[in-house]
Amino acid sequence: MANIRDVASLSNVSPITVSRVLNNPERVSPATRARVEAAIEELGYIPNQIARSLRSSRTNTLALVLTDITNPFWTSVARSVEDAASAQGFNVILCNTDEDEKKQAEYLSVLLRRRVDGFLLVPARSEASAVESILRQKVPVVVLDRRVPGADVDVVRSDSEAGAYALTRHLIEQGHRQIAMLSGPLGVSTAQERVDGYRRALTEAGIPVDEHWIREGEYTVESGYAVASELLAETVLPSALLGANNFIALGAMRAIREAGLAVPENISVTCIDDIPAWLVGEPFLTVAAQSPYDLGGRATGLLLRQIREPGVHPAQEIVLPTELIVRRSTAAVNGNHTE
Repeated sequence: MANIRDVASLSNVSPITVSRVLNNPERVSPATRARVEAAIEELGYIPNQIARSLRSSRTNTLALVLTDITNPFWTSVARSVEDAASAQGFNVILCNTDEDEKKQAEYLSVLLRRRVDGFLLVPARSEASAVESILRQKVPVVVLDRRVPGADVDVVRSDSEAGAYALTRHLIEQGHRQIAMLSGPLGVSTAQERVDGYRRALTEAGIPVDEHWIREGEYTVESGYAVASELLAETVLPSALLGANNFIALGAMRAIREAGLAVPENISVTCIDDIPAWLVGEPFLTVAAQSPYDLGGRATGLLLRQIREPGVHPAQEIVLPTELIVRRSTAAVNGNHTE
């Protein structure tokens, strides 16, 4: 872990000057202050009094950093993490980033200063900077749901590619050929994997992949509605939609209703991840169901092992299977399909 002398050396000033930048920045010239702040950022330096606390004691507190707690998937993950942590005497601090990298960075900074013992992190984007900022402080971290190329960390995720493949195969078997893929942000690994699964199923069935039917959006109801509305305003309509998550599918179904069409009579709808019965009354959607409670519990177990046995276990990736559940939102292609 970097110390004040490291910062002083990198910025070519004395340790006293670094201290002044931290405590009385107005006493330091702007140019010197900028140089010291750049060194602090590069080294990931935390002031000594906090660093000593991080090294000397535990807080029995874990940080769970999610992207959208309003989604029932993440609600179930949070409940599982809390149950698993509580059983081992740990508390959980929950933060919600809304897929915002700036908000994520602010949370990580605050949580590191709160001296949490470890992080369960869903990165806002599938790049390594957030994970690296934690690892620089020698704090354990487990990544949930998403892959982070280049980061040597434990990962627990669902098999998104296989889930999208199974849904696309199901639609193909029902005679669908014009299948639209309503994707999440392709900078997120899960979105790219789901598009890959969709592509693989079409290719294996000898159906050309038409890029026109792949639409990138966000993992939100609003995005699903907007993207589906664009498709439904065109002359040729898809016979089926695959939503990259349940919120996208809910938004798409609203757009279908407003267009005067019906599910599945005119358009079949599927998605990755289920919607709990308590939210919709009667389950209707054909889905590739994930196991959020299992995901949260497995990830918490890995994190607690890191905390108790630091440096002992190599990083591993746990990939949980999805389950195809066929319901009433899909039907075979028939004369009711509208083009």
